[in-house]
Amino acid sequence: MTKLLEQAFEAARSLPPSMQDEVARVIMAMTGEETPAVQLTPEEEASFEESLAQAERGEFATDDQIRAIWAKHGL
Repeated sequence: MTKLLEQAFEAARSLPPSMQDEVARVIMAMTGEETPAVQLTPEEEASFEESLAQAERGEFATDDQIRAIWAKHGL
């Protein structure tokens, strides 16, 4: 490991954890490793899987349901 890289890692250690993760993502991307942009919880992953399955089945909200949601939030 070069001295500059050692200095960079030492500086990164003083950053908040979320920023350390961003630095790690950049390094991983530069070395050809792909990391997901967002880490999902198992519950979030399951929710997305169910949403995709519903879309595959053609199960979408009706126009009236969408208007009700917009109205609820003042949109």
